Amino acid sequence: MDNKEILKHIDHTLLKAYSTWDSIKLLCDEAVEYETASVCVPQTYIKRIKENYPSLNICTVIGFPLGYNSTKSKIVETKEAIIDGANEIDMVVNISDVKNGNYKKVEDEIREIKKACGDKVLKVIIETCYLSKNEKIAMCEAVTNAGADYIKTSTGFGTDGARMEDILIFKEYIGENVKIKAAGGVKTKDDLIAFIEAGCDRIGTSSAVKMLTNKH
Repeated sequence: MDNKEILKHIDHTLLKAYSTWDSIKLLCDEAVEYETASVCVPQTYIKRIKENYPSLNICTVIGFPLGYNSTKSKIVETKEAIIDGANEIDMVVNISDVKNGNYKKVEDEIREIKKACGDKVLKVIIETCYLSKNEKIAMCEAVTNAGADYIKTSTGFGTDGARMEDILIFKEYIGENVKIKAAGGVKTKDDLIAFIEAGCDRIGTSSAVKMLTNKH
């Protein structure tokens, strides 16, 4: 698998709290040059990116990184992000609800946010590092039933990132219309290739362009 093919699967990501416009601009320049799938950025930069890079596919995060915001606030975030120019929304589930076994509540929230997305892409971050296998399976079912477009492993802000065993669980239990995004801790070219070959349509990482192009 060559670098160009790998980069087509990359959500080129910068979500640090102290991200500056200069660093976001560099991210966008790289995304345009290397034709990544998207840039994944803080919501505060969406409008400015849209003005300066009108053809760039913009992804942002909702309820990030802890997921315990109210459903109403996540819906407001989602709608505003789309108005500003986002085409893809990566939301964090309410992990407390998952841990309490309130799977129906989680499913209902995902469904409401997907409704707010309309024809835009919704990726659902379940933060696998905090979940048991049974909870991961329940989230596969919730994401599928709610009509989301992707299930995503991690925020990159938890105690661990993407693991291959979780991708295998996803593949077994998600519906046929749900795609997979791995994120967090994908640090080498071999990792990138392994996750793509295992069935990940997207990989969220801040390091792929630098890694594959020797940019510093």
